[in-house]
Amino acid sequence: MINYLIRKIGYAILIVWGVVSLIFFLFNVIPGDPTRMILGQHTDSASIEMVKKDLGLNQPLWKQYVNYLNDLSSVSVHNNKNINSYFYLDKTKYHHFAKIFSLGKISVILKLPYLRRSYQSKKEVTAIISETFFNTFILAFTAIFIAAVLGIFLGVVSALKKDKPTDRIILLISSLGMSLPSFFAAILIGWIFAYLLGNYTGLNLTGNLYEIDPMGNGKYLALQNLILPALTLAIRPLAVFIQLTRNALLEVLSQDYIRTARAKGLSERKVLWRHAIKNALNPVITAISGWFASLMAGVVFVEYIFGWKGLGYVLVDALNNYDLPLVIGVVLTISIIFVIINILVDIAYTILDPRIKLYAA
Repeated sequence: MINYLIRKIGYAILIVWGVVSLIFFLFNVIPGDPTRMILGQHTDSASIEMVKKDLGLNQPLWKQYVNYLNDLSSVSVHNNKNINSYFYLDKTKYHHFAKIFSLGKISVILKLPYLRRSYQSKKEVTAIISETFFNTFILAFTAIFIAAVLGIFLGVVSALKKDKPTDRIILLISSLGMSLPSFFAAILIGWIFAYLLGNYTGLNLTGNLYEIDPMGNGKYLALQNLILPALTLAIRPLAVFIQLTRNALLEVLSQDYIRTARAKGLSERKVLWRHAIKNALNPVITAISGWFASLMAGVVFVEYIFGWKGLGYVLVDALNNYDLPLVIGVVLTISIIFVIINILVDIAYTILDPRIKLYAA
């Protein structure tokens, strides 16, 4: 277990480093100037130079890159004497840190990763992500829960009713779901259930998880705003889970040990629940984990169309405003989620199937 976790953490560090490096250099290759996005196109050169100095954009690209990695790293090196140094130990930025050791003007510290401040709002990126992460998480979790429960249930029904009308109807629904892009589904579902049938459904095209009470009683939980975006996100994974569950269950039901269990006189219900479904869920769990991570990363269009203030909504605004720290912060958060989910799924495998060991993963 320990060796497995160490290896996975090592892979995670490499993945995060690769993602950060790719985005950092892409933002410095594509045309655009964040200082002009902040000040406007008709500002003077003195103001531009002042903002560039404040953001550290007047330094060579390699130095900007090294300093950004230094900020992201939990163990970082700083100059504790020269306030004008690009690597100065600024206590207003690194709120919580512990000094490991000092050698002259150089200090090595242990700290939380510093994601810097948004170019546009001047708020710390960590604070912005904290404010919006739960909205995206609850949206993705609701969507994957709906897709997993309905997908496994319909997949089991489809497998047990193989080649019958029920099976064909379920497979038709599944095929339609896989062929429907999320952005088109969001527009279509929003138009039908919020615009055309809004007076009957009571659903809005835009809304947040928490809304302000017009009577002045503070905020209240508006779960009805979650319905349309969650259903939209659930369509494609639902179709995939139906197909995977059906195919995996049909394969398991054809195995020798299933025939042996039936020959021993076990009821069909016990054969199905104790042996068949449990062993058929491995590929489905892999898909659920992958899709959950994908939903966390791919809610951009759905959140933007439904006005859901989550990570995807923030990411679109950050890209439009050339807000590099916020873009890297959001993508970094999503990358870490991918890694954590991957580790949890490998552990779940050992629970569902004792034949699988972590050291062999």
